[in-house]
Amino acid sequence: MQESFLHFLWQYQYFEPHRLKTTENETVEILNRGIHNTNAGADFEHAHVKIDQIEWQGDVEIHIKASDWQKHQHQNNERYNRVVLHVVWENDIPIKRADGSLIPTLELKNHVKSNIFHQYKYLSENQKDIPCEALIFEGEPLYWFMMMDKALIQRLEKKADLARNIWLSCEKDWEETTYRLLAQNFGFKINSHAFLRLAEQTPLKYILKHRDNLIQIEALLFGQAGFLEGDTQDAYFETLQKEYKFLKAKYQLDSIEKSEWNFLRLRPANFPTIRLAQFAQLLHKNANLFSVLLYAEQFKTLKRILDADVSEYWQSHYQFGNITQEKAPSKLGKGSIENIVINTIVPLMVLYSQESKRQDLMDKAIDFLEKIPAEINHIIEKWQKLGANIKNSADSQALIEQYNTSCSHKKCLECTIGVNILGVKNKQAILKE
Repeated sequence: MQESFLHFLWQYQYFEPHRLKTTENETVEILNRGIHNTNAGADFEHAHVKIDQIEWQGDVEIHIKASDWQKHQHQNNERYNRVVLHVVWENDIPIKRADGSLIPTLELKNHVKSNIFHQYKYLSENQKDIPCEALIFEGEPLYWFMMMDKALIQRLEKKADLARNIWLSCEKDWEETTYRLLAQNFGFKINSHAFLRLAEQTPLKYILKHRDNLIQIEALLFGQAGFLEGDTQDAYFETLQKEYKFLKAKYQLDSIEKSEWNFLRLRPANFPTIRLAQFAQLLHKNANLFSVLLYAEQFKTLKRILDADVSEYWQSHYQFGNITQEKAPSKLGKGSIENIVINTIVPLMVLYSQESKRQDLMDKAIDFLEKIPAEINHIIEKWQKLGANIKNSADSQALIEQYNTSCSHKKCLECTIGVNILGVKNKQAILKE
């Protein structure tokens, strides 16, 4: 048994409340369960209970065994002096406060119906990837939609927090933040770190000074990426190398190592050289990417902005000096554009909506996700096998989050579906959480 199960029982008062007695045979009436505390201190704060007709206001601490109080060293922590009721599954020893007074203890094991305990054991002990898969769609659809909404918001906020870290490192410069986030995304996981390092080493202000000259932008990016080192019998390479030598000295730049880039097991269309050329074109065509992307009113506008052709050289090369047998892909593919919207533009919108207190941008971010088809990966396939109706990337993002943070860790008691399966008597209690 996990202590979280007892928290759940107390949170929803899932026991017979009218015949409760302490281990000292004192009657117990719960007037207010208190507020669940996830920080240091007792588990539920500001509770209100009546013990033998005397009302007490304070905290409630919950343990599987009463002796856990001592194992956790609560007797040496002043925070626990406010505890007015100790709720346990099994009362194995009496517990006293620092002043020697006995803490009233409520033992729950004889007050919980067997069906809820069996359902809890089923969810917590089965080995299925999604513990509730056999029961997930048996309840009211409301709980599925509530779970989806909560998981989506949680995922968006997590991604916004990652974007916030970059924003703070950019001293809250929104354009520089957008530049770095986009660069990171152009690495598409395998080269995301190298792309971010490149952007950090090549501030946007230098790119913007040469925005009208694509050759100079490519010289800056390829040079800073370490791709212009050495000698290659290629006229375009030599042109960029010459430009970069001048710009590097002018701005006193330090490049990253070419060895930081990964080509292994990548299709040529995903080579970092091609992604750099696409990124260069995006920067060349858009002066204020943050404003342009943030205020795009329609998803098709985002697609048009990101749908930039590479320069002529990269339409016939995957790497410097190597002409391709067939024309190289000159634009980002549909899937890549959707990936950038999901992982960069939407989190950026959410972050800005939080910082500017603009709910309309949060709504627009979700609307963009609803315009994009659902991702297909091993997690989504698990949900599809259960019969989940996954209509778009808002749904798939929610289900990825739900699986990663709840299902795979068996946190069923934090999920509206799990709580519903356990049969909470007061359904409105779930709605208020």
